[in-house]
Amino acid sequence: MTTGYRDLADVLRQAIQRGDHPPGSTLPKQDEIAAEHGVNIKTVRQAVRLLEAEGLVTPVRRRGTVVRQHPPMKRLGVDRYAKRKWKSGLVAFAADREGSQREWKLTDQTQQVRQVPADPVVATALGIDEGTPVYERARLIKDGQTPTHTLTSYYRTEDVEGTPLIDPSPGPAGHGGGFAVLTGRGLEPDSITETLRGRMPTQEEIELLALPAGEPVIELHRTTYAAQSRAVEFARGIHAASRFSWTYSFTIPE
Repeated sequence: MTTGYRDLADVLRQAIQRGDHPPGSTLPKQDEIAAEHGVNIKTVRQAVRLLEAEGLVTPVRRRGTVVRQHPPMKRLGVDRYAKRKWKSGLVAFAADREGSQREWKLTDQTQQVRQVPADPVVATALGIDEGTPVYERARLIKDGQTPTHTLTSYYRTEDVEGTPLIDPSPGPAGHGGGFAVLTGRGLEPDSITETLRGRMPTQEEIELLALPAGEPVIELHRTTYAAQSRAVEFARGIHAASRFSWTYSFTIPE
C-alpha cells in the first residue's frame, strides 16, 4: 500500500515504464486508482500532477489522463548537413525523417518571409550593424498534423535578394533547400556552429507547437559559414523536447 503522493507517483511511473499503460492509453479513473492503492483522491491528483510535470501524462478533456506518445524522431547531428544530401536535393528536416524511417512531404514545412532590422544577436552572428535590414524566414515544421519545431533563419539582404529563400511558398527553398541556394550565389556552406539550451516555453510557443503541460523546449542557435568564415545564415530553432532524440556521430579529435 502506498502512503504519499510521491510514492503513488513512483508506482504509476513504473507501471508506465513497464508498458502496463502504453503510449496513447488512458490511466484508470482517479477514484479507481485511489481505491486500488488505499489513498484519497487528493493524493491521486497530486501524483498525477507530478507525472504531468515530468511529461509522462497529459489530461485530456472527456478522456482522462493519457500516457504521452514519445515518437522516435531522430534529429541527426553532423550528418543531417552532409553536402551529399542537400546537393542531391535532401534538405535537413527530410534527412532527419529518413534517418528516423518516417514519411515526409514538402508541405510539412511552411514559412513566412519578411524584412526586419537585425537585433543584437542576429547582428553579432552575421557580422553586421544592429538595425541593418535582413531577411527573416520563419518556418514551422510538422510530422503529419503534429508540429515538431520552428526554425527562423536570418540572411543578409544582398545574399538572398531575388532567390527562392524569400519565397513564402510551403516547402524547402527549391531543390536542396537554402544551402543549395547559397551555393548558387557563391556562398557554399562550409562549417556550422550550433548551441543548444533547454528551457520552458513561452505561451506563444505552447500554442504554436501544441505543447502539453510541462513540456520543455530545446532552443537551438545555428550559425552557418561559407569559406573564410563568412557567416551566411543565423537561425533560431525551438524544438518540442519530447518529439526528438538528438544524435551525434563524429570522429574524436586528437
